[in-house]
Amino acid sequence: MSKSESSGRVAWPVALTLIAIIVAAVVVIVFLRLESWPARTAHQGTAELERLGKDLRSAFVDIAHLQPRITINNRVYMEQTAPASELAVLSHQIEVEHELAHTWAGSSKRVKLHGTFTVKTGFDLRQGLTIDIRPDEVVVQLPPPQILSIEQEQVDVLAFENGFWNRISGEDLQNELSILPQLARQKANETDLPAQAEHALEQQLQQRVHAPQPLHLIFTNVNKGDR
Repeated sequence: MSKSESSGRVAWPVALTLIAIIVAAVVVIVFLRLESWPARTAHQGTAELERLGKDLRSAFVDIAHLQPRITINNRVYMEQTAPASELAVLSHQIEVEHELAHTWAGSSKRVKLHGTFTVKTGFDLRQGLTIDIRPDEVVVQLPPPQILSIEQEQVDVLAFENGFWNRISGEDLQNELSILPQLARQKANETDLPAQAEHALEQQLQQRVHAPQPLHLIFTNVNKGDR
């Protein structure tokens, strides 16, 4: 037998042994990776949800000047750190007019006023605000949108006409001035300002928080009442 034939017979078993070792090592590595995959995925998923929680916190600090209570998969991640307040997201101007015309014994008086009011619409966060971040959605629970305030900006006198003996009294003026805010509130209630406020808040959150999962606003059941 030649030396080349002898070395060839020795080389094949060694090569097969090395191949078997390499294959076994690859199998072990793959097994360990597969075994640790759920834990690594869960860790990455939790880290992503926590990053989203920080983004939502920053968004509400910018919008409402408070840190809301945030939970991740029903586990408290952040507690509210400041007293909740009202969050006005829309400011709308409304104009109304009212006229008093009265005739007595052939003498007529007339007063006509024009009022300009600013209507602020948003959310009364004192009634509750929580955020729950889940892998498949982000749920923001808060009170329904409502008209928060109606503020008088200006009153113009369009007509002020006294009769010869039927004079305009201070009580007449007070009554007319008190009617204007009522008309402004009535006109504001006939608009879709609360729906616009809901859309405005959702849009502001979407612009600040680029969440991969859908963001839903859920309104808690509270008694609606305009102040």
